[in-house]
Amino acid sequence: MNEVALNLEPVESPCISICRLDENDMCVGCFRTAREIGEWLSYSADQRSQIVKELPARAGSCFD
Repeated sequence: MNEVALNLEPVESPCISICRLDENDMCVGCFRTAREIGEWLSYSADQRSQIVKELPARAGSCFD
């Protein structure tokens, strides 16, 4: 594990290993954007928690 990951406060990644981006650059597995996925380790615990809180609404909007 890299040094950045070792120093993170615990906010689990929502990744479920279904890593495929849709036409809006949103992962169809975890509903994070490509940017959020790429920058996940650089976000603070508060930023990661906020993203995780938004995911259910994002998932729901994908099925409307």
